[in-house]
Amino acid sequence: MRKKIITGNWKMHKTVEEAIEFVKELSLLLKENHVDLFLAVPFTAIYPLCKECAELSITIGAQNMNDATAGAFTGEIAAKMLIDAGAKFVLLGHSERRHLYHEDNQFINRKVKRAVADGIWPLLCLGETQSERAEEKTHEVLRSQLLEGLEGLVAEDLKNLILAYEPVWAIGTGLCATAEIAEEMHGFIRKQIGELFGEEFAAQICIQYGGSVNPLNANQLLSQPNIDGLLIGGASLSLESFSQIVNDSQLN
Repeated sequence: MRKKIITGNWKMHKTVEEAIEFVKELSLLLKENHVDLFLAVPFTAIYPLCKECAELSITIGAQNMNDATAGAFTGEIAAKMLIDAGAKFVLLGHSERRHLYHEDNQFINRKVKRAVADGIWPLLCLGETQSERAEEKTHEVLRSQLLEGLEGLVAEDLKNLILAYEPVWAIGTGLCATAEIAEEMHGFIRKQIGELFGEEFAAQICIQYGGSVNPLNANQLLSQPNIDGLLIGGASLSLESFSQIVNDSQLN
C-alpha cells in the first residue's frame, strides 16, 4: 500500500525566523502522523529548518536546482549543495519553472539525472495549461513530459522518484481540478509509467495532486485510488489550513 505524502511548497515566502516559528507551531497542531510530511522551502531556510526538524517528522527539501555539479552559473545552486544543507528532496519541473523561466523537458531531464546521480530525491511535476486542455492535448503533454523528462533512466534509478500532477490552469487560480478529473489524469500517468518502467514499479510510485488545494477539497482528492498525496502551495503558508489538511488526510 502506498503511503501518502503531503508536500508544502512555500515558493518565495518566509524568512528564516518566520520558517522556524512556523514549524514550531505546526508541530504542536499536528495529530499522530500517518502521512509523510514534506516542506519545499527557500534555499536560505533549508539548513536551519533541517536542524529544527531533526526531532520532528518533517522532511525538508528544495524548490529547484541546476543540472551541473558546479561551475560559473551565477545565482544557481547544485544538488550537492542542497544535500550538504540537509535537503532530502527537490522539486523539478514545477509549472512556474517551466512557464516563467522557460525550462524545457530536456533541461528538466538533465536535472532529474543529476538529482539521481547525486542522491537527492526528485519530485517531478507534470501538468497542462488551460489552452492545452481546451485543445484536448492533455494526454499528449503529460506523455511528453514523462517520456522526455525521464529519458535515459531505468526503474532502479527512480526508486526515490515522486510525481506530482499539477494542472497549470489550477495553480493559484482557485480552480481546483475535480476529484474525478484529477483521478483520471493520475490513472493515465500511472499507466504511462507502467509502460515505461513496468507495472510493478507503477503500482508503487507516489503521484501527488497539486493545484489550489485547500481544506475543503483535500479529502475528496485523497479519497481517489490513484492520488497518493498533495502538493500544496498557498494553503501551506497558513498554519490553520495546512495543519487541517495534514490532520484530515489521516482519515483516508
